[in-house]
Order: sequence, then structure tokens, then C-alpha cells
Amino acid sequence: MSTAEVGSPGVNTPEAATESPAISVASPLPGRLIPLSEVPDPVFAKGLVGGGAAVIPDDDAGVVTAVAPLDGKVVKVMPHAYIVQHASGPAVLVHVGIDTVGLKGEGFTVIAQKGDQVRAGDPMITVDVALVRSKDLSMCSPVVILDSAADAIEPPATGGRVEAGAHLFDLPGK
Repeated sequence: MSTAEVGSPGVNTPEAATESPAISVASPLPGRLIPLSEVPDPVFAKGLVGGGAAVIPDDDAGVVTAVAPLDGKVVKVMPHAYIVQHASGPAVLVHVGIDTVGLKGEGFTVIAQKGDQVRAGDPMITVDVALVRSKDLSMCSPVVILDSAADAIEPPATGGRVEAGAHLFDLPGK
């Protein structure tokens, strides 16, 4: 009997078969990266929705396209927010701005539809950043792993700039 047949560590063991690589989550928007704790909404700031990070579009941003944060299925899309679920289970919420639900879609255009299969970087919605800011609303945009612990991810380096579609953080493999 070989060592593989008796289940030597890391070779065809149930643990090795169930472990999957980390899933890369991309930034949905270009802008400055901040920790969730600095989001001007206590539900996001305290990690009650889940762990993640946030992006604040540049001060001079006009109409910006928000993109899919990972490969997966669009499970919900509204003018101001969307959720993409990876085939392995985790779902990521992108909330474009704070209190933007009150705009009832003004300044937003939905591109993706519920049920669409998307790849990281695919266009999801557009937002008129200047219009949102003209209504005295924050464009701080949380990117959150739903139903995860507030500390579910290794926090990304904050304060720097990130481009839409660029790596934001990794979802841990299961």
C-alpha cells in the first residue's frame, strides 16, 4: 500500500480536497482606499454587514462605471448597490455611496441584471459622482463580504489610490 492510499498529509486527503485558493476581490471604483471603520455609516463601520474595505472616488470624478468585484452571478442589483456571488459561495456587496438609496436611482444607470454571470471588472452600474455629492451625500463606497466576520480578511493597505478592477483584497479559501 502506498502512502497516498493511506492518506499521507496533503495527498488526496479530505482536507486537501476541500481547501480552495483565495478569491481575489477587485475594487469596483477608482479612488482612495479606506478601512471599513472609517465609513460614515455605523452599520458598515462596525462590520455588522461583514468584513471588507471602502473606496472613495476622486474629488474631480464625474460619471464613473462601477465594476464587478469578482467572477460570479449577480444576485441583486439596484441603482445604488449590487451583490455578486462567487460559484464557491461567498457573496460581495458593493454599496455605491452612503444614503444613496434616497436618490431613488437619480444619477445612476444599471447595466448588469440579476442572474447575469459576470467576470471581475465587468461594468455593473454607472454613477454621476458629482450629482451625488451635489446632494451632500458621501460617495464612500463599502465593498463587503456578506455574512462574514468584521475581521474576515487581511485588511488592505489603506490611504493609497486604487483603480477600478485592481486587486482590493482576498477572500480566504475554504
